[in-house]
Amino acid sequence: MVTFLFTDIEGSTRRWEADAGAMRIALAVHDAVLRSAIGGHGGFMFKHTGDGVCAAFSSPRSAVDAAVAAQQQLELPVRMGLATGEADLRDGDYLGAVLNRAARVMAAGHGGQILLADSTAGLITGVDLIDLGPRRLRDLPTPLHLFQVQASGLRSEFPALRALDSSPGNLRPQATSFIGRESEAAKVQAAVKAHRLVTLTGVGGVGKTRLATEVAVRLADEFPDGAWFFELAAVTDPAAVADAVAAVLGITQQPGKTVTESVASALEGRVRLLVFDNCEHVVDSVADLVEAILGASATVTILATSREGLGVSEEQLWRVPSLDVNSGADSAAVTLFVDRARSVVTDFSLTQPDAMDAVVEICRRLDGIPLAIELAASRMASMTAGEVRDRLDQRFRLLVGARRGLSRHQTLRHAVAWSYEHLDEAEKVLLERCSVFAGGFDLQSACAVMGSGDDYAVLDLLDALVHKSLLVADRSSGRTRYSMLETIRQFAEDQLVARGEAFEIRAAHSRYFAGREADIMALWDSPRQHEAYAWFSVELANLRTAFRWAADQADLDTAAAIAAYAALLGALVANYEPMAWAEELIEPARALDHPRLATLYVNAAQCYWTGRIEEAVGHADAGQTVIDGGGQVQIGAEGALTAVYPFIGQPERNVDWCRAQLARGRDTHTVTQAMLVVGLAVAGAGAEARAAANGLVYAAEATHNPWALANALYAYGFAFRDADPARALEALRRGLVIAQDSGSRAAESLLATVLSRLEADHGDPVAALDHITLAIRNFHDAGNVAYIRFALATLAVLLDRRGRLKPAAIIAGFAFDPLNASEVSTAITHLRDVLGNQSYESLTRKGEAMTIAEMVTYAYEQIDQARMDLNAVSE
Repeated sequence: MVTFLFTDIEGSTRRWEADAGAMRIALAVHDAVLRSAIGGHGGFMFKHTGDGVCAAFSSPRSAVDAAVAAQQQLELPVRMGLATGEADLRDGDYLGAVLNRAARVMAAGHGGQILLADSTAGLITGVDLIDLGPRRLRDLPTPLHLFQVQASGLRSEFPALRALDSSPGNLRPQATSFIGRESEAAKVQAAVKAHRLVTLTGVGGVGKTRLATEVAVRLADEFPDGAWFFELAAVTDPAAVADAVAAVLGITQQPGKTVTESVASALEGRVRLLVFDNCEHVVDSVADLVEAILGASATVTILATSREGLGVSEEQLWRVPSLDVNSGADSAAVTLFVDRARSVVTDFSLTQPDAMDAVVEICRRLDGIPLAIELAASRMASMTAGEVRDRLDQRFRLLVGARRGLSRHQTLRHAVAWSYEHLDEAEKVLLERCSVFAGGFDLQSACAVMGSGDDYAVLDLLDALVHKSLLVADRSSGRTRYSMLETIRQFAEDQLVARGEAFEIRAAHSRYFAGREADIMALWDSPRQHEAYAWFSVELANLRTAFRWAADQADLDTAAAIAAYAALLGALVANYEPMAWAEELIEPARALDHPRLATLYVNAAQCYWTGRIEEAVGHADAGQTVIDGGGQVQIGAEGALTAVYPFIGQPERNVDWCRAQLARGRDTHTVTQAMLVVGLAVAGAGAEARAAANGLVYAAEATHNPWALANALYAYGFAFRDADPARALEALRRGLVIAQDSGSRAAESLLATVLSRLEADHGDPVAALDHITLAIRNFHDAGNVAYIRFALATLAVLLDRRGRLKPAAIIAGFAFDPLNASEVSTAITHLRDVLGNQSYESLTRKGEAMTIAEMVTYAYEQIDQARMDLNAVSE
């Protein structure tokens, strides 16, 4: 049990503005007085809050005596509040509800006044107290009984307390706590002080009303004529808006004036805050009334909530975002869920099995929408969090509740339908059709599902939906991208199904992304290649959805087109998901002798990267037959088909295949030539590899394709790494820069692996460690089981040469490198000689037993240690 004293200087902002120098001197005296009084009475000052302090006392009486002693010496007008209760001390700060009560008690007072909550007053004797009665304070759901301390040298007369029940107006006490919006509340407060009209916009259920009410409560004391709240959701007739407002304010229509004019006239000279809530369905009528009020009175401030702005000239729009869902258990959304869950299940806890992950997932999938989260939390009376999470695909049936209030707030469906029903027909159609997109869309793709060639007509509809808070426009990338919250998307999709257009629009969506192949591949095959990779990353969710629809509908042409270019782009940025799409289509494509079959085989044959060696060999073998029969592949990448053969100890098969394709003139992007160079080097034919590499880089430069050039430089450096390390280093360094600039993680990772060994032997050993770290991280993140062992083998060789023999042996036990077999073999022989066979075998068994994650962690540790050794040597 701790008693807390909170203090604050009344009117400090005004004093700073008037004379900052004098205020600075006065504040130093103020701090010294408080520090002395608190410390002299056994208190602990644990925080400064602007111009005030927070202190904790183990004795309630000591806290009161400290407050009195300070007030008797202070020259600045300081208000003080005390409350007693349970609190937790963590990292020098206190946590607990009692701190909120102490802060609210202090905020209700005036300069020179000491207020006590009944929790403190009931624990002390011998202190003269004035009973101020129960008062409603901001953020506190029930009234708090307050007392004022009387003592020699202290004022006894003060203005009315700054309590909710002491201000004129009709603001209602809030039945629930205000969670997760402190930052927004402070910013909106500032906006209301700076602008005469502020409109909070946002999707239904996002908490506009709750935020507006909170801001109004906090600002109520600054409006002598009160803060007034007008609930307009129940006003169905736009012509009745002015009558509803007049009724709340007690204004009667004046002779010769309309009701709007009468309201505006009556408010002239009044210092009032008017809160117009839920304006979207009567927005034009509210706008007319607001313009009239602002035109007649310079002292009225208006705060409105609406799905869209009022369109009044003086309006300041403020979009209310969803609650934070990105901070896991510490997010505002999870805090709200837990608070509301405990109102129905008092012992609800995130420590229950699966509860933490389930609640975080619920809040994320509900887009951080407070209404949805509260309705989900209400289900805790009869369900577990995991059960709620598993039923969110039917959220509109699940998230209904006994919440009292307007019918539109009784279920999640009602909240969303309220917005939908106020759209015109064209806006409804666009919203519904855009529900087929996954991960967002742009103007071009919106036009595709609308079947419209009129960009401007679709743009007008998109603009309307953004203004009505049903779409979100993201301009951060330089090109506008639209998205909708998943809750809105599911509702719109339900409407699309009900309209009977779902099949047609999903097919249009799928055909659109299949049709992007030519444009995106042309972009890829240019110096702007990085834009193609960026497009792939942004549109991956749409590509996945489009492929899945086409494949499920047996639309092989569409599915194969998507799989072909998505698998190529994915492989080059180390995303292997579309590779599986290509593999899935092989059987139906083979049955029809589809023209994409050869390309599908090439893409599927790369599955050895994920550890599926046998399947990759099967695809490579079958693919050769198809290509020999005239099958065509994209970008002339026949050489990539047989890249798996070195991993089964047959590099010569790769060499033979590449030579055959080159003889047939199949190598538009130097891919096959580069694969031949690497294949010859792996097969031990170094001189032939170097001969084949002559002219390779020049030919790749002529393509103006960054990946082709980076790939050629990789092959060139690989071929010359022993014969001419300087030339190899130059090529590999150049290739790495090109790969990184263009965005190809696949090329970057291979170049970094080979470059690491050359830097260690002939360049910068610190750079060598940086390169191998990059390669291991990239391969691990991508799930490239084949090449991560290649990179780890390179690391084992580096560690062996650095004299770190035991770690080298452990890593060698896990690594596998068919591309540098002789080099790795030399290192293993050295390790066996120095460590002894028995010790070496024991260490390699330890490496063999590790998982990939364990080995990667171990590798990072050894790299860090090697880097420390290098730094120590340099010092």
